[in-house]
Amino acid sequence: MINKFLTVVTIIFFSSSFLCLGQLSGKFIFKVTREPNENAFSFFLPEDWTMEGGIFRIEPTAGGGSGNAIDAKLDFTMKKDQAGTVMMRWLPDMNYFDMSMSPAGQMGMYPTGSNYNGMMVLPKLTGLQFIRNVVIPYAHPELSDYEIIKEKNSPEIVEAIKKADAYFNYPFLYDAGIMSITYSEKGITYKEMIISVCMDFGELGAGMWKNRFTLLGRTPVDEFTTWEPVFQEIMYSVKINMKWLINEIQGQVQRGQVSAQVLRKLQQMENEIQQNTSKTYAEINNDMFLTLTEQEEYINPYTNKVEVGSNQWKYRWVNESGDVVYADNEDYDPNQDEGLNRADYKKSGVRKR
Repeated sequence: MINKFLTVVTIIFFSSSFLCLGQLSGKFIFKVTREPNENAFSFFLPEDWTMEGGIFRIEPTAGGGSGNAIDAKLDFTMKKDQAGTVMMRWLPDMNYFDMSMSPAGQMGMYPTGSNYNGMMVLPKLTGLQFIRNVVIPYAHPELSDYEIIKEKNSPEIVEAIKKADAYFNYPFLYDAGIMSITYSEKGITYKEMIISVCMDFGELGAGMWKNRFTLLGRTPVDEFTTWEPVFQEIMYSVKINMKWLINEIQGQVQRGQVSAQVLRKLQQMENEIQQNTSKTYAEINNDMFLTLTEQEEYINPYTNKVEVGSNQWKYRWVNESGDVVYADNEDYDPNQDEGLNRADYKKSGVRKR
């Protein structure tokens, strides 16, 4: 369900610009890469890009309580160069606490910004409010000014996350926002698109809420549509390590925050997530989906499974490790490319309709 949610987010994230995709010329190589700290997931990282961060954990004593110590956090950046002129970043899901309905809060004992059991005290925010008040200051602490080009609520993302969370059968409330901004940094003007979902735990949480699936992508202002195919390929390539996920939930069970029933639900999810792409997208008209996102279905010559990849290049190859090379030149052969130093690339053809 996590991968299915990312599918919908990707459609909305990139279609929200209402612009046609650009196209990168020549070849483009993606390497199968794993989250560096706990091997929580794998993804395609463009060749020569770097990554920073990963899974981290908050100790209850250091965090002032257990409110954010139960689950793993992710702060993860993938960037084209050291300056991050082209980059994507996932920001951590954090729990917050709204004290407005609490007698202690009403007495002024926990002002906004204070700590309540390891959670920042903060009134509940919408997705767009969270982007303005939390995401931008967190991601760009030195940014003094920016311009909002476009902002919108996203009921589509809300519906997607409701379906993703249907396994847990909890009455959560959601609000999702998408914002596009421009700003200058060290002489370069950037365009950045940001998504964030705010989830209210409702009566179950008695004031607790959190952000989820908060991510951003930026490029120089006139290059965003050119890099969209690369951003898409990265997002579609994310595969959760189910062993890690189950161990993570077991740890949460041991810490008394998640029921064993949730663990059983996640174990049931494994088979669904491992199914081929066409089944994963069963709720979406496949051809319409591929056209909308400018993707294509390919057959992996090693596994004979269907994989979704970009259609922004004419040719696609894959090696035994799962690395992918895209190119436009019909005479190009990655096995003859001295820079790759591999001889096991096979052409990944389009699935026959």
